[in-house]
Amino acid sequence: MKLLILDAGHCLSLALAREASRRTDAELVIEQGLTVTAAELQTIAPDAVIIPPLAHPLSMTPAAVKAHADAVDICLDACQAQEVALVWCVSDQLYEDGFDVPIDEHVVPAPRDECLRRLVDTGDRIRAEYHRHLIVRLGPLFALEGSRAWLSEIIDSLVMGQNVRAAEDVIFCPTSADAVAMALMGMLQQQACGADAWGAYHLAGTEPVSAFTFTSMVRTQLATHLEGRGEMITLGEVQALNHHHDAKLRRVLNCRRVLDVFGVHQKPWRLEVGRMLDAWCLTRDQQSGAETGETA
Repeated sequence: MKLLILDAGHCLSLALAREASRRTDAELVIEQGLTVTAAELQTIAPDAVIIPPLAHPLSMTPAAVKAHADAVDICLDACQAQEVALVWCVSDQLYEDGFDVPIDEHVVPAPRDECLRRLVDTGDRIRAEYHRHLIVRLGPLFALEGSRAWLSEIIDSLVMGQNVRAAEDVIFCPTSADAVAMALMGMLQQQACGADAWGAYHLAGTEPVSAFTFTSMVRTQLATHLEGRGEMITLGEVQALNHHHDAKLRRVLNCRRVLDVFGVHQKPWRLEVGRMLDAWCLTRDQQSGAETGETA
């Protein structure tokens, strides 16, 4: 299975590269840009093109959101021309106002924000014009490296003693980029074996929480890891933000379909954070050893 990954520096692209390095059934071609032409697809001949999500579109400029949607449209045209599968990952923020209950895959986002509607229009076009697609809606991604990695940004700020502000009144499911990469590989491998299960899927972590609770838990686990290493660092504090004063906004994805169709289970975000902090500490040890001339 040969995959073309766009936006090389994205945290999901890096996670896909790590996952592919552990497998013998996947070959990756990773491009820096956000678009691909039919001629390039003919030369590369991938089985699928994967477009990582535009993270936090609600906080981005209209020009940036439009540019992303335009890029996806260009990729769609190229994939159609060469009959290559298209995988587009999208942020759960397209469900702008949230829902009181977990959001099923068949619920198409209907945001009020004009920029978000531009992304929905692209999704509508994909569904209407090209059967061989996966639209994968994700919770907020976290990782240790890459653009929009979130977890690394939190850790860096806390270690430098900076306070981190996080919303307390928006509930979502933090999602490990590594878990998404593993799931996408498995889904596409099944598709290559004839599953023919195209369409929209939700993929997120377990245990809905607020950004404030997530960030606070990261701080607690980070402090535990540092203390266990004998490091006494005064970490920054986590400060709560509130945007929705009447009631908490719930943006929780129901991931039952991806389980029923592909057997993909949601990954508990607490376990993923713990695993990533273990890896962060190992890297910290290696860097410290390199600076002192010691070997691990």
